[in-house]
Amino acid sequence: MTFQSHISNPVRSSMARAVRSPVTRTMSLIALCAAYIQGPISKIYDFNGALAEMDHFGLHPAVFFAVAVIVFELTASAMVICGFLRWAGALALSGFTLVATFIALRFWEIAPGMDRMMATNAFFEHLGLAGAFVFVAAFDLTKGAGK
Repeated sequence: MTFQSHISNPVRSSMARAVRSPVTRTMSLIALCAAYIQGPISKIYDFNGALAEMDHFGLHPAVFFAVAVIVFELTASAMVICGFLRWAGALALSGFTLVATFIALRFWEIAPGMDRMMATNAFFEHLGLAGAFVFVAAFDLTKGAGK
């Protein structure tokens, strides 16, 4: 017996309607893209900080990479949220997240302690985020087929 069988049909129907509503879908996509909206906005308001971040990770020329990251994150987020080639935007953000995670969160290089634990947690949270974007792409490409 599954957990699902313990939920009455009217409750399941109400939950399904709420989860599938356009408002829920849009808010979920905004939440999924929140870091990719906040990050570029922060970089725009503190461009010197963005340049320092690019330098820190060895990305040169720093101006090029800072501008490219800002444009990329905002564009791909807009694609995911508005639905224009959502699958492409989601896959792009997934790949970007994986690359950035392996560049920025090399927890295995940090001495044991709180910093390593926090980097490890962030690393695996980012893997989950990348997976969520793949799920969005798959759902968009199949329009939910094979639920």
